[in-house]
Amino acid sequence: MFLDRITIHVKGGDGGDGCVSFRREYKIAKGGPSGGDGGRGGSIIIEAAANVDSLAALAGHKHWRAESGRPGEGSYRQGRSAEDVIIRVPPGTIIRDAQRGNVIRDLAHLGERVVVARGGRGGRGNDAFKTATNRAPREFEPGEKGEERKISLELKVIADVGVIGKPNAGKSTLLSRLSRAQPEIADYPFTTKYPNLGMVQVGDEHSFAMADIPGLIEGAHAGAGLGHEFLRHVERCRLLVHLVEPEPLDQSLSIDNYRQIREELRLYDPNLARRPEIICVSKAELPSSSEVAQELSQELGCQVHVISAVTGRGLPQLVNEIWRQLQVLDVPAPLAPEESIHPAQSGADTVVVEALGLAREAILDEDEEIDKDLHR
Repeated sequence: MFLDRITIHVKGGDGGDGCVSFRREYKIAKGGPSGGDGGRGGSIIIEAAANVDSLAALAGHKHWRAESGRPGEGSYRQGRSAEDVIIRVPPGTIIRDAQRGNVIRDLAHLGERVVVARGGRGGRGNDAFKTATNRAPREFEPGEKGEERKISLELKVIADVGVIGKPNAGKSTLLSRLSRAQPEIADYPFTTKYPNLGMVQVGDEHSFAMADIPGLIEGAHAGAGLGHEFLRHVERCRLLVHLVEPEPLDQSLSIDNYRQIREELRLYDPNLARRPEIICVSKAELPSSSEVAQELSQELGCQVHVISAVTGRGLPQLVNEIWRQLQVLDVPAPLAPEESIHPAQSGADTVVVEALGLAREAILDEDEEIDKDLHR
C-alpha cells in the first residue's frame, strides 16, 4: 500500500522525579542530603531513512509515546534516562504542526533527523536544594512533562525527473524499460494510482531518479482525478519528460492534450509550468508517431523526441539528453521551517514566536544526553 499523507500523535516521555534521601553512614547518624536527579524522558525523533518509500507503515501506529525517565535514587544516583523513539519515513517527507499548519521540517536528505516531541528533563533531587541555612532539605523537583502534539506528514517524492502525460500515454512502460522499477502496466487509463520511482543508469558510473506520475486530466489542478495528489509529487522534480500519445483512445488531438497538461501545471503552480521539459511522442511503433512529432515540433518550435518503450527506439538518445540537462539544473531547495505565533499563556497578551524546526535543532545541540549522531 502506498500512503503519502497521515496525521499522528506524538508524546515525549516525562522526566523522572528527583529523590529525597539522606546519607546513612557508620557513625554518622544524620548525614546530609543525597537525593539524585531524575532521568530524562525519551524524545520522539523522525528520520529520513533508506529503503522506506511510503508512510504506509504508520497507518496502524498513529500514537507514539516515548518512555519516561526513572526517578532519582539515594546516594546521589541519577535515574536512568529513557531511550529515544525513532520514526523512519521516506526522504521528501514534510512535517507540519497539525494544529497550526506551519512547517517543522522538510526532510529532503537521507539521514536527516528532527525532534518533534522533546522528552522532559529530570527533576532535581534534594541534594540540589541544600543551603548554608538549610542543611537537610526535603524539597525535590518533579520531572518536566514531555512535549505532546499532533503532526501531519506529507510525502513529496524526490526524483530528478518526473514523467508526465495523459492517462495511458506509456509512462509506466517507459519507467519499467529504463529502470528496474515494476509498476503495474495495463491497456486502460489510470492503471497507475501512485508515483513509482526507479533509478536509471547512465553508463557505468552515473544514474538519476525517475518518477512515473499518474495520468493527469483536465481539472487536475482543482483536484479532478486526484490531480492534487499527483501534481504535488512533481514539485521536487528538476526536469519533466512529457509523453504525448500519437493516437489517443478518446480520438482527441495530441497537441490539445499536450496543451491541456501544460495548462494544468500552470494553474496548479506557475513555477511548475516554467520547469524544463523534454517532449516525447510515445509508441513509435504506431505509423502516426513521426507525423505527430513533426506537427508538435512545428507548432511548439522545439525538438520533439520519438520513442518506443516497447522496441527501445530513441531511448538511448532520450537518456543522454536527460543526463545532459540535469548537469546544469539546480536541485530545488527544501521548505524552510516556518515561524509559529501563539499566546504564551491562556488569556495572556504576550505572544511567543518560535521557528519550530530551528527550535528542535537547538534542543539537539543543548541536550548532551541525546546521542551525538543526531548532530547533523
